[in-house]
Amino acid sequence: MVLPPVKPHPHIQEGDLVVVYERFDSMKQVVVKSSALFGNRFGNFRMQVCSYSRLTNPSTPRTKILYAADISMVCTFLELEPGSTVVESGTGSGSLTTSLARAVGPEGAVHTFEFHEQRCQAAAEDFRQLGLDSTVHLKQRDIEGQAFPAELAGQADAVFLDLPGPWKVVSSAAQTLQPNSRFCSFSPCIEQVQQICLALSGHGFHYIRSMECLLRPHKVRSITLGSGISEAHSPHNAGGSI
Repeated sequence: MVLPPVKPHPHIQEGDLVVVYERFDSMKQVVVKSSALFGNRFGNFRMQVCSYSRLTNPSTPRTKILYAADISMVCTFLELEPGSTVVESGTGSGSLTTSLARAVGPEGAVHTFEFHEQRCQAAAEDFRQLGLDSTVHLKQRDIEGQAFPAELAGQADAVFLDLPGPWKVVSSAAQTLQPNSRFCSFSPCIEQVQQICLALSGHGFHYIRSMECLLRPHKVRSITLGSGISEAHSPHNAGGSI
């Protein structure tokens, strides 16, 4: 039985899973329940269902996920646009997949593959609830062992890999990509990066770059200058400001 896609409602409602933004380095997932208490180090807060707008639907993390800084860089350097076709392996929790789908839009397509059966089923349900199942085409498949399906040959504008051994898939990815398209692999270890770069070079890829995305938060604070500043060096006399 095929269930119809669930369209996200525009406002937060009872039972919704929402993200509570406490500060720039602290966010939590909470299920909305009327009159329930949400507690943190700032105090206890009673939940009220009201007409706050929903920005996005959070997916439940089942694996280590890519975060906003990485996702933004991936989508930018893959040069995704509405109508693009993306092939991904390593769906995981669907964090990146969701952003890929939003980048290519309803007229585009994201073909994503996950080898783990339970994660694949859970991700499929998330995409259905997000209303993305017409854009995201999810299949259970071990890409490292089986390669990409032959029917995708020459169809992809971009390929993204998040796999333990991405160098094993470079040959298949090259066949899947259209000419002059882009490839990206996400790896946490430099040894993986070295192997994937060698594999890419050996399969005719050009302009190979290894990049690291570091997020550095800046904390802005106000300070009061003491009264010991001499008149000669005051901002008023110097024509400047502090």
